[in-house]
Amino acid sequence: MAKIGFISLGCAKNQVDCERMMYRVGEAGHEVSGGIDGCDVVVINTCGFIDAAKSEAIDHILMTAQLKEAGRVGKILVTGCLSQRYQDQIFQELPEVDGVLGTGSYTQIVPAIEALLADHGVSDFGSIDAPEEETGRIVTTPEHYAYLKIAEGCDNRCAYCVIPSLRGRFRSRQMDDVLYEARLLADSGVKELIVVAQDTSRYGTDLPGHKRLLAPLLRALCQIQGIEWIRVHYLYPDEIDDELIRTIAEEPKIVKYLDIPIQHCDSKILKRMNRRGDGDYLKALFAKLRAQIPGLVLRTSIITGLPGEGAEEFEALCRFLRELKLERVGAFPFSPEEGTPAAEMDHVDSQTAQERAAVIEQLQSRIMDEYNEAMIGRDLRVLVDGYDEEYEQYFGRTWADSPEIDGRVWIAGSEPLSEGSFVTVRIDSLADGDLSGHLVEVAP
Repeated sequence: MAKIGFISLGCAKNQVDCERMMYRVGEAGHEVSGGIDGCDVVVINTCGFIDAAKSEAIDHILMTAQLKEAGRVGKILVTGCLSQRYQDQIFQELPEVDGVLGTGSYTQIVPAIEALLADHGVSDFGSIDAPEEETGRIVTTPEHYAYLKIAEGCDNRCAYCVIPSLRGRFRSRQMDDVLYEARLLADSGVKELIVVAQDTSRYGTDLPGHKRLLAPLLRALCQIQGIEWIRVHYLYPDEIDDELIRTIAEEPKIVKYLDIPIQHCDSKILKRMNRRGDGDYLKALFAKLRAQIPGLVLRTSIITGLPGEGAEEFEALCRFLRELKLERVGAFPFSPEEGTPAAEMDHVDSQTAQERAAVIEQLQSRIMDEYNEAMIGRDLRVLVDGYDEEYEQYFGRTWADSPEIDGRVWIAGSEPLSEGSFVTVRIDSLADGDLSGHLVEVAP
């Protein structure tokens, strides 16, 4: 038995892959460590989507290499998107690395570890289009919420994105497998399921019958005892149909929060980026969603500095956001990724893209403050996430806040609360995007 440590970087989907690797390692009889110091093998599950993610991954590899040089860890195994993207360069540029697995080979984690322990090299890159293999997970999120990955890969082929070349074609998991996993999570104490994929709205379109099955899946998830919140991330705008809208509106367990990345609103830019739909379509979609789903909170992501974005197009984007007042917006400067069509197109310089992202963040901060101010005096249902020792307060989230990316609700009072419990909080004030209030009721 060896002691194996894991570092998981990047998105929630990558985190689920890491949790599956951890399960396989534990099932094989090895010890899955809570840290990396003293481990025989350290697995670094990387993201390689944009420059910032690549830099973060390399920093973690170099940090682990220092521990290796000091004799505090053994072998280093790099997995995930960075290894898939730079499979020919990792050993050359990072000689401290002992083995690599591509995104199509994470199921081979146990043979890879055991080969490293026997002082054999590892370089395994299986098919990125292979069907998902079902396995268990060691969930690394707090006990009361978990990510539920329903598909792998992407068929959208946006001009700026490398994901299809790293993750392969879109492959939905079988609904029975997803529901089985969701029941196991509920039995373990999970109360909030966060449904994720590269494009959740496309779920089922690659299966026999080629039907959109997200709505039926969500209705089935709502029947699972113990699950109280279901949150949906990463919906592609033109795949949102009337059945899905009705399902979200009618099912009380589905929180009225949708994550719909649009990237931009300018029709010309969207067309160049191989995004379907245009600015008018997006406005009509958001108006329809708000009309049919009362109380809906919308999250999106924006890329500033895309090819074709001049001052006029950027001002149109700002007007779009001021007009629609989307409650949650993340803004990111364009990163020209090698191997993508957009990288070969003319675009603004990186400093201008960063400055424009900062403008969007300031604009959005005012919109978010307006939304939060409307919450003052209201009683909100809050899921308790934990206790902050520095501030000596419990904190949690409303339906309008996804973990790690949105705001918190700070809960005043000395009454002890259980992590994962639901409470009613009367909102008294706001600061830095967070809400603060006092406890009104603890749910039975």
